[in-house]
Amino acid sequence: MNSRTFSQTTAAPRIQLLRDAMKRHNVDACLIPSADPHLSEYLPGRWKGREWLSGFTGSMATLIITADFAGLWADSRYWSQAEAELAGTEIMLMKIPTGGSLLHLDWLAANLAAGQTLAVDAAVLGLATARALEQALAKGGSTLRSDLDLLEEVWSERPGLPMAEVYQHQASHAPLSRAAKLEQLRLSMQQHGAQWHFISTLDDIAYLFNLRGADVNYNPVFLAHALVGPQQTTLFLADGKVPAALRDILSEDGIVLAPYAQATAALAALPAGATLLIDPRRITLGLRQAVPATLKVVEAFNPTTFAKSRKTPEEIAHVRLTMEQDGAALCEFFTWLEQALGRETVTELMIDTHITAARARRPGFVSPSFGTIAGFNPNGAMPHYKATEESHATISGDGLLLIDSGGQYVGGTTDITRMVPIGQPSAAQKRDCSLVLKGVIALSAAQFPRSIKSPLLDAIARAPIWAAGVDYGHGTGHGVGYFLNVHEGPQSISAAAPEAHTAMEIGMITSIEPGIYRPGRWGVRIENLVLNQAAETTEFGEYLRFETLTLCPIDTRCLDISLLRSDEISWLNAYHAEVRERLSPHLRGDALQWLETRTQAL
Repeated sequence: MNSRTFSQTTAAPRIQLLRDAMKRHNVDACLIPSADPHLSEYLPGRWKGREWLSGFTGSMATLIITADFAGLWADSRYWSQAEAELAGTEIMLMKIPTGGSLLHLDWLAANLAAGQTLAVDAAVLGLATARALEQALAKGGSTLRSDLDLLEEVWSERPGLPMAEVYQHQASHAPLSRAAKLEQLRLSMQQHGAQWHFISTLDDIAYLFNLRGADVNYNPVFLAHALVGPQQTTLFLADGKVPAALRDILSEDGIVLAPYAQATAALAALPAGATLLIDPRRITLGLRQAVPATLKVVEAFNPTTFAKSRKTPEEIAHVRLTMEQDGAALCEFFTWLEQALGRETVTELMIDTHITAARARRPGFVSPSFGTIAGFNPNGAMPHYKATEESHATISGDGLLLIDSGGQYVGGTTDITRMVPIGQPSAAQKRDCSLVLKGVIALSAAQFPRSIKSPLLDAIARAPIWAAGVDYGHGTGHGVGYFLNVHEGPQSISAAAPEAHTAMEIGMITSIEPGIYRPGRWGVRIENLVLNQAAETTEFGEYLRFETLTLCPIDTRCLDISLLRSDEISWLNAYHAEVRERLSPHLRGDALQWLETRTQAL
């Protein structure tokens, strides 16, 4: 069913079911976040309640329902998509500047009267968000009720827990053992004075235990909670997900398995007087409520969040090899695309099929790392555009095709955006591509102090774009995991980054992806992944630089070369020389010829 049909025939009765349940429980408003009990970015079907009610399929938004109002708060990346998918419903799009915006809290404070009640399921409400929500409601005298899961009451066909099998990230690609990681974690716990540490975020758990799964689209993680104690560690996950042989291996490392539903009871049973370490940004209100008052609670960043962001030299070596395989796959894909454009009808939908097939032929490939974005001309102006069977463009005529894609490999995670010229791009389109490339080069070539807060680097990429009187609404870069989440903190090259702990350290992998979007006309984004490396030490301290990891030509046919300075041309030529040198051994025939053509020096 397409989004338009959903909107007209499905949203209204579902919202009415929710309103009836609210009335039965004397609730005046209900908030449905885009979250699960692990505060994940991509959600298992069981927790896609916002999508089930509204029809909006974007990955981030907040839905609020009252007796006479329905509103969806979404940032600029999703405005066009939300307008289309909410059409025909009563749901109002509430435009917010960034994904980290809390404007919906201001709306609740202004629109809920004294004595009214807001319902939110504590199991999917982040602790830090819950505290901000309670403060906002207190301003108007309204209250928060968090003991209701109204979706469970009205969603008759709600999916159950995913049951994909858990498997090991083998030692050949996971150079640090789980025993060593647990030892490091316990040292960090001791520094906080904590004997116990509770972890809910799925990427932290997958990293810590050197395990992977397939419970969430695109991210190789599995649903679980973990409780790390002085000697023993308990992993809470659904029965049947861990094969017997792996269960024995985990037991040798002091890891006990327990049912997923027992996590809250385990928290409640912790010994009186003990100290528990939790991360308020990475645990839900429901789990925090399970902690008895007899415990001392220390709130701090999950130590594993820092640890996994700093890739080891061995992991980085695997990532470099993975980038060669990924780049070679892309060369084969672009070879097919250029040949196909001249002989058959090509649509946006075909891009994902062929680019995934090219990656699947490469060793170590597991899955895409996110849903491929292929937007031709006006569709490229929507940063999170998704072509569907009901709504997609045929790629023909003149203009620009934006392709943003990535892969999960056992040796790393990739994420790359490239622009493809279709026919003859206009002078204005070439200008935008050139400005975006200037932003990529400016930041890629930068040297910066070690431990600088990553949001401060955002302006470096924007400066060439700002100089032309243009800007873009999303962040410049996000951290990337090692065969883990394609979006990984704590670092984020974004002025709107919510975390205070964003210091740039050696071993971090981050994207650089400035853009220009002209709604209704075209969009431009160019993206590489980069690695933080030591640059030099001076009397003013240590400095870092970026190594560009991504290996794929940047199509110079999209550029107005006259807009590039000589040093920018030198950077591009050097990059293309490295791309040609490292990818050539992995290619032959037409794909090798394509690579040689697209990496010719300017």
